[in-house]
Amino acid sequence: MGQSIIARVLDTKEAVLAGAAEKPGHPAMGRSIAPSLVICANTLALAHSADVLVDFTTPDALEENLTAACDASCAIVIGTTGLTPKHHKLIDEAAKTIAVLQTANTSLGVTMLAALVKEAASRLGDDWDIEIAEMHHRHKVDAPSGTALMLGEAAAAGRGVKLANVAAKGRTGADAARKVGEIGFAALRGGSVAGDHVVILAADGERLELGHRAESREIFARGAVRAALWLAGKPAGRYTMNEVLGLS
Repeated sequence: MGQSIIARVLDTKEAVLAGAAEKPGHPAMGRSIAPSLVICANTLALAHSADVLVDFTTPDALEENLTAACDASCAIVIGTTGLTPKHHKLIDEAAKTIAVLQTANTSLGVTMLAALVKEAASRLGDDWDIEIAEMHHRHKVDAPSGTALMLGEAAAAGRGVKLANVAAKGRTGADAARKVGEIGFAALRGGSVAGDHVVILAADGERLELGHRAESREIFARGAVRAALWLAGKPAGRYTMNEVLGLS
């Protein structure tokens, strides 16, 4: 993702690449990414030279990156997944002083898909069952994916319920029968799949499928750079990809 975002920034006339940071000891350290720019390990220095940080790292690195952004009064786009409630509290705290856009998926298509899922869930009755299936490459460590959970949140919001109260993350054994109102998840892993998601709304005699297929990681870089350009100069607060597309 870092390489894809760098390439996208360099190819976007409205954007200027300020630099890139990796964890100390990473094999990419010191690699040239543009004239007079190499990959460093100093996120704080990077934040002070940028208007917006774009964070596609790991949950463990998030606190340090938020601290650097706050110190530099630099906005931040967070595309890192696998975040816990603790991470979201850190983001909420940072959003009191800087502009923060956090999302499980920066794809513009997925952002629109979530809006469609929310609309469909709100207009179809509880007799329509909702299932979310996702597939990713064999190395992905979190399941269900952050995007699948985001789509589940959209469906739950459409129905006016909390996802935590209706989510079914995997069914097995004798108690696998679907309960009324559940939002089910199925996670598949294999090959080099960048990310496939389908939301199935099924009723007696008919089925509606809303889906998105990521053919390359470049789509996430494209959305992240668009989000960063939109976020630059915004007042402190917590923002979403919906706002980037003018959906809310």
